[in-house]
Amino acid sequence: MDHEDRVDSTGMTDDEKRHDQLTSAPNAVECDADPRIDVTHRDGVTRIDIRDDADVRPGDPTKDPQE
Repeated sequence: MDHEDRVDSTGMTDDEKRHDQLTSAPNAVECDADPRIDVTHRDGVTRIDIRDDADVRPGDPTKDPQE
């Protein structure tokens, strides 16, 4: 079972708790819970990439990420 599929004492999976947290704020919309990262595992290495289509991205929004 993947860690996203595990249900804890709240009766919710990690993905359900994330969705609930990101959509329960005042003025929140469904797309606030859209994925922002992709996690891949290969040859014992875990890679985390920020999705290009993520509305909210880490970093300084005034700087070009290519610099």
